Amino acid sequence: MRKISIGNGIETKQQHLLSLPNKSKKSVQNSKEMTHQINTSEARVYVGTYAKYNDGSIFGKWLTLSDYADKEEFYTACRELHDNEEDPEFMFQDYENIPNSLIGECWISDNVFEVLEALEDMDETRKEAFLIWCDNGHRKLSEEDINDLISGFDDDYIGEYKDEEDFAYEQIEQMDLPEFAKRYFDYEAFARDLFSGDYWSEDGHVFYNS
Repeated sequence: MRKISIGNGIETKQQHLLSLPNKSKKSVQNSKEMTHQINTSEARVYVGTYAKYNDGSIFGKWLTLSDYADKEEFYTACRELHDNEEDPEFMFQDYENIPNSLIGECWISDNVFEVLEALEDMDETRKEAFLIWCDNGHRKLSEEDINDLISGFDDDYIGEYKDEEDFAYEQIEQMDLPEFAKRYFDYEAFARDLFSGDYWSEDGHVFYNS
């Protein structure tokens, strides 16, 4: 993390964020974590510059990405916002509803608009599952083709369940077992076996271990 000097003190980006306008401590903390429940239509970035920040100013503005067609339009808006600097070095001091792998303090991914558009086309369950899959598989949203990622996700994703035992119960129901055998079946132990090998899960979403 880049450190910024203000006067005789040094503060990190995280300390600085606590003083951003219209931001609560709770919302700042949440924005620092990878969230799987994002509203892509409200993806936005607080855009300042390093020059202003080093001078002790957090002047900037929240820019909503859906207001722009692509990254070029977004950067044009950034330059217009800070047109009093000849060659501004933009500082993305905070962001909301954007996966962490698509943005950093001084950069934003070339395909951020493409990824957000793809996420916008997903329902909430599918979007959450997709981001969980990306996060656990260490997929790089900023580098990999979004269509290839979605294809890989579709191959791995099984569905949403109440818990791992619920998934195990469904697997047994699909087997041709006598009813009396099902009554004595240890679903908890079977679930442990399933999820120690061929499957993994998070927040109720079940995936193949590919």
